[in-house]
This record gives sequence, structure tokens and C-alpha cells, in this order.
Amino acid sequence: MIKCLIVDDEPLARQVLETYIQQTADLVLIKSCPNALEAFEAVTNYPVDLIFLDIQLPLLTGVDFIRQLRQPPAVIFTTAYPDYAVESYELEAVDYVLKPITYHRFGQSIDRFLKRTAAVMPPVPHTYFKVDGQLVKLLHADIMYAQSIKDYILLKTPHRSYIIHMTMKSLSELLPNQHFRRVHRSFLVNLRHITAVGRQDIQIGETTIPIGDSYRTMLNDFPVR
Repeated sequence: MIKCLIVDDEPLARQVLETYIQQTADLVLIKSCPNALEAFEAVTNYPVDLIFLDIQLPLLTGVDFIRQLRQPPAVIFTTAYPDYAVESYELEAVDYVLKPITYHRFGQSIDRFLKRTAAVMPPVPHTYFKVDGQLVKLLHADIMYAQSIKDYILLKTPHRSYIIHMTMKSLSELLPNQHFRRVHRSFLVNLRHITAVGRQDIQIGETTIPIGDSYRTMLNDFPVR
């Protein structure tokens, strides 16, 4: 879990970020602070991975607050003013986000944080999908197959199914081709989950998936039962 700290003197701004964190998988809110003094206490007493930090704070600016920390966590600056962008990059901030912050923009900042941390952590291939208004992290290895249902996609994993609003073409381009193949206009499968291949269909667990005539060459590497 990514342990988050919010520092903002505006109650509404804190509430928005608190809601976004609650809606996003793998994020947990450690504390929400109205000033740098409380934030310093939180960083001292709790493990924090990521700070959402306003710049215009009472007593001490967000920029000065970060400069006073010996080993500051990753920081995403949140502000209504574009004037401090240069300083934020000098401090190697993950992102500089102008208010009001939408959930989409929030998700982009989280993606930037994850890409940065991936440089020091063993990479686990995954993609974030928007499910029922939340960003859900799915490991590529867990996705068994995808089925197109009108304007939506059903993603099947060993534990549950997810419905996302996306085209099959977009999903095919998003997932790595070495593991995922289109076998039918309505089905994309994870090759690692295939248990049997026939002339007309394939088997993934207890699910039988048809093979479209124009997609048969996608499975040439698999023996036919």
C-alpha cells in the first residue's frame, strides 16, 4: 500500500484528495493536515510514501517545508498558482498539479509516482483500469481473458470479474502482445492461462472461448487437441 499524507489549509481541498485516495486501490491515507507543523509531526511519527502538498500554507510554505526534511518522501504539489513550478522541479517533485484537481488528473499523478518508484522496485507488469469510478490495479498475469460486450469489456481474473468502458482494440494495444492475443472479435486471451486448444475453440479454466476464422494464426504456437 502507498501511504499518503495530505497537507493543505483549505478544508475542501483536503476533502477532495481524501475522497480520491479512498477511491483508488493501493492508496491509504495516513493523515490529513492543515499546516506544515502538523505535517512535520506526521512525517516524523508515521511512515509516508507520498505527500500531496499545497504550496501556500500558513507559517511555512510547502516548498520550505520539503526543504527542511532530511529525507523527504515523494511529493506532488497541489496549488492554485503556477508560479512555483520551477522550484517544484528543482525539488524533484513527482508532479505539479493546479487546482481544481479532477480525478483523472489525480490518476495521472499517481501513474507518474508509480513509474518513478518502478525504477527502484522489481517491476510487476500491471495496468490501472477505471472500474465503477475507481482506479483498480490489475496484474497482467491475473487477467485470464477479456470479452467484449457492446461498449464494455469484461475482464476475467481468478478472483472476480471487472467491467470497464473500453473498446477491444484499445485494450489489445494496451496489453503486451507477447502474452495477450485476440482470438475472436469479441475475445482477447492471456496465453499463459490457456489449458487446451481445439480447432474451433480454446479452453481457459472452465470457460470455452470460440476461435474466429481470421484469428486462427494467432494460436499457431499451440498444439491442437
